[in-house]
Amino acid sequence: MNASHPLAGPTGTSDHPAHEVVARLQNSDLFRDYQEAFETATGLPLILRAVGSFQAPLSGSKQIASFCGLMGEAGKTCAACLKLQGTMEAQPVTATTTVQCFAGLSESMVPVRLGETVIGFLQTGQVLLRPPTEKNFRTAMGELEKWRDIADVSTLHTAYFETRVLTKARYGAVLRLLASFASHLSLLSNELMIKSTATEPPAVTKARAFITGNLAEPLSLAQVARSANMSAFYFCKVFKAATGLTLTDYIARARIERTKQMLLNPHTRISEAAFAAGFQSLSQFNRVFRRVTGESPTAHREHLHGQPETKRAGSTLAFAA
Repeated sequence: MNASHPLAGPTGTSDHPAHEVVARLQNSDLFRDYQEAFETATGLPLILRAVGSFQAPLSGSKQIASFCGLMGEAGKTCAACLKLQGTMEAQPVTATTTVQCFAGLSESMVPVRLGETVIGFLQTGQVLLRPPTEKNFRTAMGELEKWRDIADVSTLHTAYFETRVLTKARYGAVLRLLASFASHLSLLSNELMIKSTATEPPAVTKARAFITGNLAEPLSLAQVARSANMSAFYFCKVFKAATGLTLTDYIARARIERTKQMLLNPHTRISEAAFAAGFQSLSQFNRVFRRVTGESPTAHREHLHGQPETKRAGSTLAFAA
């Protein structure tokens, strides 16, 4: 795998908060329900994997293709699959990416973001985009012979010809569904970053509650530390260890979530929501909103309600006139 990547998976050693977010997404009811529905409807495997996590492709799914399962039992072919996954991840994956393994099976990754940063991938595939042929099977066996890693040919032959086949158009439609789901998960990622956990120190829980109750007001480190009955210096260490965020970043993210909640009301103006959530200027708000969500406040509003704010404001003014 690409060991130099800065973000580790749930089992990695990176202290970057993103790996914790992916772990929470993996364990969420939303992801589990979607995974079950997707696998039942399509017959294809689906996993959510953190960037940089070292695991066999699509490991953990109940829908692993029989041929791929047999390949995973062999050392060099498993290494080839991991290398393929590493090659995919080494590229700057900003959109859905599909590659083919040595046996002609396609696998795809759809990025999940935290703001503008890719933190993980929805991964599916192990599918043929053309019906299997004896010629293609012999080509795959030729590669296995080079690695001296060939298993029972008869079993592999049966498994290969049982591999699920989809047309490119149908597989493309499957990937578009995953892209929509990835966008949904991305919207939840910031919310999960500021959510308390059962294992955090009580002082951090107190600080979170204080911040939530005073978001509209200017918040200083001294105030928040005092609410947790700690010195500012010690509080910074404890809070960062528990949340993975600095206090400043946490407050900014909490204010963005407050703003997003207010913008669910189509009659609330963006500027009104920003100031009500505690932002001191619109330029600061716009900058933080884009960093945290990966889009502008206006784009977010349009996604929510399907109508540009300028049109809503114009119609309101016209009506008022």
